[in-house]
Amino acid sequence: MKYCRFQLDGQAYYGLVESVAGRVAILRTLVTAPEESDGDLEGLRTRRIEPIPMDEAALLPPVQPSKIVCVGRNYREHAAELGHEVPKEPLLFFKPSSALLAPGGVVRRPKISQRVDYEGELCVVIGKTCYQPPPEEDVRRCILGYTCLNDVTARDLQNRDGQWARAKGFDTSCPVGPLVTDEIDPWTGVGVETRVNGAVKQQGNTRDFIFALDVVIRYIAQTMTLFPGDLIATGTPAGVGPVVAGDVVEVSVEGVGTLRNSVVDE
Repeated sequence: MKYCRFQLDGQAYYGLVESVAGRVAILRTLVTAPEESDGDLEGLRTRRIEPIPMDEAALLPPVQPSKIVCVGRNYREHAAELGHEVPKEPLLFFKPSSALLAPGGVVRRPKISQRVDYEGELCVVIGKTCYQPPPEEDVRRCILGYTCLNDVTARDLQNRDGQWARAKGFDTSCPVGPLVTDEIDPWTGVGVETRVNGAVKQQGNTRDFIFALDVVIRYIAQTMTLFPGDLIATGTPAGVGPVVAGDVVEVSVEGVGTLRNSVVDE
């Protein structure tokens, strides 16, 4: 199942995304928010609407998370390109919910930064509350679905500060979308690609994760409660680089779709 979040007549709705007449469209709205489904998307009540083509919909971030937990350096080649050692356990940081940006939204390069980078990633959407799961529990049951995320980073601030709150947390630094799907399996391998102005800059596959998703979820949940709707950004492949005003960044995840955002100076 695939769903998105969109605005219609001044109100926000969740909508099921399906294919009709060769086009991807929103055909039904969800009566209950997906985060309230307890992981059972198939059991959600829906209401049929006049089809809205996805490329014409006023899309919003498909999630409303209480927190956005990110994994740093989860691809060996990305750690190497930044001159960092491969971590021995998952390296975590946060992005604030105020950083969220809708598909098609505009990334604003902050005035205080001289270099802002794209970082395309697969993103996990949590569907069930998860805290200190026992060793025998399959934490994959806590996953509602997957989406695309661009971990936009003020690289010079990251290097200068030593911790990453400013570099990773400025407004518009977390584009997410365009939809959420439960129809892919990152454990068997899902492609992740980033393009800038149509040119391919990053190509990776979730088979190359240093830490698999179940390891990451279990590691995070040992410390903090993951709530339905929370996001986990799983790390970016090698090939990160700067963007400037006028650029268009596209993050594509195989089986999910493409998250597209333009860039301006603040």
